Order: sequence, then structure tokens, then C-alpha cells
Amino acid sequence: MNKYDEKWKKEWFGAGLFYEGSEEVEVDVFKKLEKRKVLSNVEKAGLLSKAEELGFTLSSIEKFGVFSKAEELGLLSLLERAASFSPSLLASAALPAFVAAIAAIVLIPDDSAALVAVQVVVAAALGVGAVGLFVGSVVLGGLQEAD
Repeated sequence: MNKYDEKWKKEWFGAGLFYEGSEEVEVDVFKKLEKRKVLSNVEKAGLLSKAEELGFTLSSIEKFGVFSKAEELGLLSLLERAASFSPSLLASAALPAFVAAIAAIVLIPDDSAALVAVQVVVAAALGVGAVGLFVGSVVLGGLQEAD
């Protein structure tokens, strides 16, 4: 989106400076999830019974106070702030993380077992981060798409 700058005037040294503004996106994650019928799809997929088989029940959530801890830590507001990030920014951040993972494999010597372990840990952490950023950008893009 181009913006008009009233203070700009043509000078002898240049043709002008134009800048691009960013668009603020308001996203209500909970309304998007409701509209996409996520909970009914979870129910149809049988994920609740599978979670119960693994010992993850509503009573265990209540016993451990998962929701109250999430409120105390501000995780729900963090989720809302994260939903307003630009998906393209997340995808753009994935590329340098992926390149850094490859660079860790190439640049860290594999002369000893300790260096190989460092190489694997660093490359795996960067690789998982890159994949997480990319998948997060796809999910966030799906949540932010126009209706």
C-alpha cells in the first residue's frame, strides 16, 4: 500500500522517496476457529477418545489447572498477539533458519564425536525451527485469509 507524504518535495538530488506501509490485520482467532468448525471436526476425527486413551481427560485438565495456569501466564493474549503476525514474515524467517542449519552441517567440523554431536544438535534445532516457522506461516495465513 503506497502512502502519500505531504512533506515531500522534489530536490535536485533525487526523484523522491516512496515507502510502503504495512497493513494491520485484526484477527479474532476464536471466531475463525468457530467458523471453520474445528471442535466438531476434532470430535468427528475421534481425537478426544484417543486423548482419553492416553490419559488426557477433562478431569486431568481440571486437576492440573491447565486453563488457570494459561490465564496466569497470559498465553491466551499471547495467542491473540501471535495471530496478528504477518504470515509472510514468518515464512521469510524460515529461510535463514534453514540456511543456518545447512551452514552448521557444512561449517562445524566432524573431527570428533563431540563436534558431531554439536553439529547434529545445532542443525536439528535450526531445522525444526525453520519447519515450525514455515508451518506456522501456513496456518496463520489460513486463519487470516479473507472470508
